[in-house]
Formats: sequence, C-alpha cells, structure tokens
Amino acid sequence: MEKKKLSLPVQILVALFLGIVVGLICYFTDGASFTANYLKPFGTIFINLLKFIVVPIVVLSMIEGIVSMGDIKKVGSVGWKTVVYFLVTTAVACVIGFIFAVIFNNAGLFPALSLEEGVVWEKATSADFMTTLVDIFPTNMWTSFSSATMLQVIVISLFLGGGILAAGEKAKPFADWISSVYVVFEKITAFIITLSPIGVFTMIAWVVATQGTEILGSLALVLLCAYLAYIVHAVLVYSLSARLFANISPLEFFRKAGAAMIFAFTSTSSVATLPVSKQAAASLDCDEQVSSFVLPLGATVNMDGTAIYQCVATVFLASCCGIHLSFGQMAIIVVTATLASIGTAGVSGAGMIMLAMVLNQVGIPVDMIMIIYGIDRLFDMGRTSLNVAGDISCAVCVNRWEAKKAAKAAK
Repeated sequence: MEKKKLSLPVQILVALFLGIVVGLICYFTDGASFTANYLKPFGTIFINLLKFIVVPIVVLSMIEGIVSMGDIKKVGSVGWKTVVYFLVTTAVACVIGFIFAVIFNNAGLFPALSLEEGVVWEKATSADFMTTLVDIFPTNMWTSFSSATMLQVIVISLFLGGGILAAGEKAKPFADWISSVYVVFEKITAFIITLSPIGVFTMIAWVVATQGTEILGSLALVLLCAYLAYIVHAVLVYSLSARLFANISPLEFFRKAGAAMIFAFTSTSSVATLPVSKQAAASLDCDEQVSSFVLPLGATVNMDGTAIYQCVATVFLASCCGIHLSFGQMAIIVVTATLASIGTAGVSGAGMIMLAMVLNQVGIPVDMIMIIYGIDRLFDMGRTSLNVAGDISCAVCVNRWEAKKAAKAAK
C-alpha cells in the first residue's frame, strides 16, 4: 500500500517542534554558534525565495482579481456596495488589530530580541502625510518593482488592472497572458511554500538557541492578541452590521453562520467553505442571486482576518527588532493591507506572502517572519473563520439594501 504523506501544515508543526528541541539543546549546551553557522543559512535561502516571489505574485494576483471583477458593471449597485463593504471592514480590521497589538506591546508583552551581536535594526522614521501621499505614486515602474516599494507596486497593479478593463476586447490577449503568467508564478509559489518546513526548522532552532524559552511565551501571547482582535471584530463589526443594516440579531447571525465559520476554522479555506456559506446565507433569508455574487467575490477579496494578522504580526516583529512604529507608518500599513486584500486569495501561503509585503513597506527585515511562521496555521484557522463570517455578513447587508432599493423603485 502507498504510504500516506504528511500534509504541509503537519510537516510545519513537526519542523517547529524539532526546531524548538534542537534550539533548546543548543541553548543549554552553548551551541548557539552551530545554529547560526550551519542552520540559519538554509533559513536565509528560504527567506530569499520568499522575497523573490513577493512582487510578481502581488502584481499578478491583484491584476487577476481586478480583471475577474469585470462583470461588476453588469450587476450594478450590488458590485460597488460589496466592494465598498469589504474595503471598509478591512480598514476597520486593521485598526482593531493595531489597537490590540499596541496594548500588548505597551504592556511589555511583546519582546525585544537581540538576535545577532553587533546588529542594530534601522529605526522607524515618520513622514508627513503629503510626502507619504506623493511617494505612493511611482515615477518608474521597474524601480518600484526592484526596490519592492509595495504601495507603489499596488498602485501600478491597480492601474494595469483598470487599464485592461477599460481597453475591453482589445486587451484580452494581454489579460490572457497575465492569467497564464499568474498560473506559472502560482506553481513557483507552491514549490517555495513546500520548503517551509526546512525554513521553519532552521530559523526557529536559531532563534530559540539564541533566546531560550522567553520567545516561546511570546509566541503564545501574540496568538492570544490576534484571537482577541478576531473575536472583537466579529462581534462589533459583523454582527453589528447585520443588526443595523439587515435587522438580524447578533445571536441569530452567529447561530446560523456558525456552521460555515467552524468549517472554515478546520479547513482554513474560504473557497472550500463556499457551499456551507451559501447555506448559511440562505438560512438568513439572503437572495440566492445576491449570495452567488457576494460570497465568491468575498472569498477572493475579503481578507479581514488576514488584515488583523498582518497588523498584529507587524507590531510583534517590530518589537522583536526594537523598532518603534510611528503613527504614519501604522497608517501606511492600514492602507497597504486594505488595498492588498484585493489580491490575497487563491495563492497558497498568501497570508505569509502579504506579511512579507507589509514588512518590506515599513522597513522591518523580512527574515523576522520565521519567528512566527511555525504557528502560522494557528493564525490561519482563526483568520479564515473571520473572513467567512465577513462574507456572510456582507451578503445579508447587500441583500437588504437591494431589497429596499427595489421596494422604493416599485412605489
């Protein structure tokens, strides 16, 4: 009989456990130099591959996402209401994530690590709003790509995607080429993600060997911080939206959306949860035509859980580096995470790739990702469940708005 292969999440968890064990052994036997000289370089190779894939996958996935929304004009008001709802709730999710992260950080619950002697991380600097606004718009597309200036990369992607839609049929060959290249880079990304266990093992062993048991408690605290933000966002934003805009009580909303949220929690896939999400929306009296449009679109562009994760993880990793994020940089992260939500889904390991993008934007070393990569699956379960709850909340709200519009038109 053919042997069953361990799934990637299980491989990562095993690598995390082994890395902790090896790191602790090296820590207590003064073997930290071994992890730095012979293990960390392999983790650095993985990080380099992750950096390499960030810009192309963001550009291609965002263009693909925008082009896929080309039918929004046909569905009229349903389309723009859905997109606005998703963008607003994603921005609110970022703010909630930052609030919890700052509270935890100011309480001294996030660590400041010294990962290498003699290394001083570049401190964050703030810029005025108008300078930041001007810097968002690129002067040279290739310079923006090569320097991984991610807000500029996002703006370029938005212009290219919008240009394809505006050009119509004449742009179809270019759109097809983008789709083809995107598939290629998806495969490359999938291959890089399969190397995750190696990266997790080598980097976590190095971190534990240099920091000891302190870092393990910090990982538990950052998980707690993220899940508290998930819960608050679900209760305050989604159930409140359902109550105010669709006249559905919070208890009824969570009771009927619960099955989809649980399925998403275990599967960590918004797309795989779609059939259950549609049943949940139907039980909340959502019209099938509305849910058939909103829910698949939500599985593509609604990433509130990922936005919270990015904000919490960014503050945590900035603390690990001894970096103090300015208010201006926090605002940049909110804008980046919100706009990037258009292109996060459909890519294996998308949450980690988007986090690399955000870290690039504010000058935090991308290498720091490996501190939390081993527990990314635990983050992913909560953020996917939150994303699905947001899809259902949007569907019932848009459904009610369209019903009111139809009622007015009938008078």
